[in-house]
Amino acid sequence: MGSISIEDMLRELDLEVVYKGKSLSIDIETSDINRPGLQFAGFFDYFAAERVQVIGKVEMTYLDSMDPEIRSQRLDRFFGSGIPCVLISRDMEVPPYLIESAKKFGCPIIRSRKATTNVIHRLINYLDSALAPRITRHGVLVDVYGEGVLLMGESGIGKSETALELIKRGHRLVADDAVEIKKVAENRLIGVAPELIKHYMEIRGIGIIDIKAMYGIGAVINNKAIDMVIYLEFWDDNKEYDRLGLTEEFMEILGVKLPKVVIPVRPGRNLAIIVEVAVRNWRLKKMGYNAAQELDSRLNSLINQNSEENI
Repeated sequence: MGSISIEDMLRELDLEVVYKGKSLSIDIETSDINRPGLQFAGFFDYFAAERVQVIGKVEMTYLDSMDPEIRSQRLDRFFGSGIPCVLISRDMEVPPYLIESAKKFGCPIIRSRKATTNVIHRLINYLDSALAPRITRHGVLVDVYGEGVLLMGESGIGKSETALELIKRGHRLVADDAVEIKKVAENRLIGVAPELIKHYMEIRGIGIIDIKAMYGIGAVINNKAIDMVIYLEFWDDNKEYDRLGLTEEFMEILGVKLPKVVIPVRPGRNLAIIVEVAVRNWRLKKMGYNAAQELDSRLNSLINQNSEENI
């Protein structure tokens, strides 16, 4: 179960605390929300008590019209079910009977000035991001031609230097050294930099540099979807490297399969240009054109043609 800070919710969604409850953090395990109109009417079967409860104008009007004794019983059952918090929309006045029932169980009540539909949309987006599965990987994330490229490899292989050359060529840095990756959808990963080292890069022999200050705001981006992995490794003369590109490799991160390109590193190779070519080539493949397959098809056609002529 994820723990969400009330302060974070207030800041991200522009909310106000009406009653902070018994804790400054709330336990939420889903980004789904619930509008408790049926519960106020007395129907608690299949009640999703683990969700954030959003009370709009309809629910509040219904509560005001209820018999006080029945209302008190249903609110006690509602708050006593262990709900994480109640969010009031439209900047509506929170009646004393609602606060009184919330205090019995220490349930936070927060309020938004926005319309119900709007606040629900923003809340779901926020919870999707806050509760997303996440992991931190060693590498460099750069935005190359609009594609999120995760550079990986052994320490000292030249990931940061490659990223720096890419930045000089007009591309953008997301994160250097440590990349926080979160799964925001079934097949979508978002990479961000840890707040402490955002926009900073380490270049051996020079030290820490501030990319934003050195190259301008256009050289950095706060987050980016990860589209492919480029793995840098030291050139091994005993290893056979793919020279045609007919085979495809993948790397799995948080259950998402990402295309992977292995680039051997040795003196004289311009890695930044090779990364650009790899990204362009992958974009062509996404659009249905594969140069390796095209060449293979031509060779097979030529071989078949020569075979027929010899017959």
